[in-house]
Order: sequence, then structure tokens, then C-alpha cells
Amino acid sequence: MDKYPFLREAGSSFKDRDVTKMSDLIEKWNGQSIKGPGLIGVPLSKSSISHSGASFAPGTIRQALKHSSAYSAELGEHVVSDFLYDVGDVDIHVTDIVKSHDQIFQTMHALLSDYPDWVPLILGGDNSISYSTIKAIAQTKGTTAVIQFDAHHDVRNTEDGGPTNGTPFRRLLDEEIIEGQHLIQLGIREFSNSLAYETYAKNHHVDIHTIGMIREKGLIPTIKEILPAVQTDFIFISVDMDVLDQSHAPGCPAIGPGGLYTDELLEAIKYIAQEPNVAGIEIVEVDPTLDFRDMTSRAAAHVLLHALKGMKRSRFK
Repeated sequence: MDKYPFLREAGSSFKDRDVTKMSDLIEKWNGQSIKGPGLIGVPLSKSSISHSGASFAPGTIRQALKHSSAYSAELGEHVVSDFLYDVGDVDIHVTDIVKSHDQIFQTMHALLSDYPDWVPLILGGDNSISYSTIKAIAQTKGTTAVIQFDAHHDVRNTEDGGPTNGTPFRRLLDEEIIEGQHLIQLGIREFSNSLAYETYAKNHHVDIHTIGMIREKGLIPTIKEILPAVQTDFIFISVDMDVLDQSHAPGCPAIGPGGLYTDELLEAIKYIAQEPNVAGIEIVEVDPTLDFRDMTSRAAAHVLLHALKGMKRSRFK
């Protein structure tokens, strides 16, 4: 094509030879051995109890990653040393939510069994996927503590609506997949939950930290108190993006005022991801159909970038 120097691939954008984008470091997985962090999409949103286009989020978060530089000024290097595999998306059944949850679990369980050193970076999807992802982590890795960033307890009963995006942690606790004292909830928002569900969580010894408690003590000081007490083999980070204030994450189905700020969340993710036994991270409840200029998808991408920064600082050097 040297004869036509001003033609380029359709859809391609301006390329600066001195900038490495995350897209330059993300490679399609073709069955190679996976070690360290790698992307996987879980595009399920039919189980949401409110309008949700979260099934589109894996695509928009990937696009946001493509537009992000791979260079961390704090590290003085790229957050990925070589490249990051993207294993693709879990196939979601068109109508059957329970079958979809099973397909998510089977896929995650098989990958984690075959590649025990893989650290999944999971792009949801609504919060119902947490039942399947955490179940797979717990069954393949060992005892697992879950650090849940969320405005809601997500311990709704299953009788009123089946396995929805409001029930994953009740299912995990009822089935004894995780223990209550190993579930740490950060960012529980005022006027977003019920007495019955708060009581259920407390009766199961869930470690609850409301926004008010975090505002009084600080998020990083709270986490510094939590981590030394975690006595499990692994830690899994679950991030429901509605933990953020609605001004920071307009593209969530359950937005509300009084949430965390983006910089608080990013610092917290980086801090936790430095723990050597972090087994993965998931991001859920991003609805691109409600978003403004992809603000929430971009914030989600930066959650992953800060997780990678923390992981690289501790292990993947």
C-alpha cells in the first residue's frame, strides 16, 4: 500500500509512535497458558431487577481501555510488562438466567482449574454474575474473602424474584460457599437498603462499612484495619460501580447521591491489589445505555488499570 500513503485501516485513529496504548498490549487468547492477570467478559443483564444494559459494558470498558495509556507515572513503567490476554466473553443463554449463571460458573471453573496462575479481570455484566464468579474462585482456589465495594448488601431473598442482581451474596452465604465473616462490604449507602437485609447480613457476621463510617475514618485507613484480619487463602475484589456517587458514575442502574468518589475507589483498589493473594477482580453494574460520554465505563477501565498497577507493584515484575 506504499502507493497510497494516506490510506489507513477503516476505523483506525491517530497513532502517536511515542505512546503505548493498552490496546497495544492486549492480545486475543488462543489457548496459550495464562499466568497473571487476563480479561474475560460476562455480558449478562437479563437478571437485573431494574432496566439494565449492563450486557454492553464489557465492550465499552474494553474500548475505554483501548483509549488509555499503558504507562503509569507512579510506577515509571507500563502496568503490563509484556501483554494482557483477553480470553473473550462467556456465552450467555438468550432467555435462561439460571443456565447463564451455570455457564459462567463452568467457564470460570474450567479456566481456573486449567490455569491456576490466571488472575481474572472480569468485565460484567450485572451483579448476579458474582454468585458464579466467586463460587468458581472459592472452589478452585480455596478459602476466599470477598471485598465488596457496593452501595447495597445484595442479600435480597430469592423467593420474590429468583436469582437477580440483588441476590448473589445471599446465595453465596446460604450455600456456604463463603463465610459471612469473610465478606467485607465497603460503601453501603444510606437509604439504599432495608432493615431485613441489614439484619440478615449482621446475623451472618458480614463485616459492614457504611459510607458514614468510611467518611468518619477514611477508606484507606479502614482497609488498613481490615486486611491484617483476613485469614483466608485468597482475596477477591468485587466492584459494583454504583458504590460511586451518581455524579461520578451516571451510567449505573441504581445511581444515588452520597457515594464514594472515583479517586477514593481507585486508591483503594490499587492498595488492595498489592496483596499477593488477590485471586481476581470483577466490575459490575455499568450500563452504557444510561451513561454520559462513557464516564462510567472509563471509570471502570481505570479501576482495572489501578488493579494492574497494584498487582505489578507486588508480584508481576
